[in-house]
Amino acid sequence: MELPAALQRLSALLARFPGVGDRTALRLAFHVLADGRDNATALAQALHALHDGVRFCSRCHNLAAGELCAICADPRRDDGSICVVESVPDLLAIERSSTFRGRYHVLHGVLSPLRGVGPSELHLDSLVARVDVEQPAELILAVPVSVEGEATASYIQRLVRREGLSLTRIASGVPQGAEIEYLDAATIGRALLARMPL
Repeated sequence: MELPAALQRLSALLARFPGVGDRTALRLAFHVLADGRDNATALAQALHALHDGVRFCSRCHNLAAGELCAICADPRRDDGSICVVESVPDLLAIERSSTFRGRYHVLHGVLSPLRGVGPSELHLDSLVARVDVEQPAELILAVPVSVEGEATASYIQRLVRREGLSLTRIASGVPQGAEIEYLDAATIGRALLARMPL
């Protein structure tokens, strides 16, 4: 049976999301159709406004509504430590652990020469500039425990060697190859508390 073109188009677009296959995309498209025009319009408006209402923080590259994200704008955060993460979902996972009260720096990737991701594709220059200007006491490298994550951590270690700067790496509780955003809060909390110097 041939489905209407509008339903097929929506299903094809939904299938482009990570973890959403063709069958799930079609179920979601059917749900949007059955949910009524008002909810579909609200969804369309939210999607349309997304790129106008969300930007990247000029300081740490987290998601923000304005120039700075909520974490960078919060004067109660500890300026003495910066936690370097691969992605915004990793930042959110660490925040859920309620263990870290410092600042963040989001790289938006890790070094991966096989996929064409080199240092210029990551926010490494702004990280070096932040370390020079802000002079944190500690830089926590919370990038994935994987080959690419280790390469990124080693590269950052060479870039930011400074007198008085403690470089640490998240430790126990994070299995080899694990993605930080999928770990539970207790595991992330233990990993941050048990971090070790590089």
